Amino acid sequence: MENEKLVCKACGQDTFTIGQVGGTTSQGNIRPIGAIMAVGSPLQMTFCKNCGEVASFKVVKPQNFK
Repeated sequence: MENEKLVCKACGQDTFTIGQVGGTTSQGNIRPIGAIMAVGSPLQMTFCKNCGEVASFKVVKPQNFK
């Protein structure tokens, strides 16, 4: 997604940034279903700086789900 020019489908602007939910602690991390004790992975979101519309979600550490 880094190589393509994003245009917000909600407002038409083209200024995006990346934010993250979760991190070094497991709070906010996505976890495998049924694995309460798993650390999981943070989620990164690319979103429009103008209106907040989310263009993409990315699991930062997909290897934690194998």
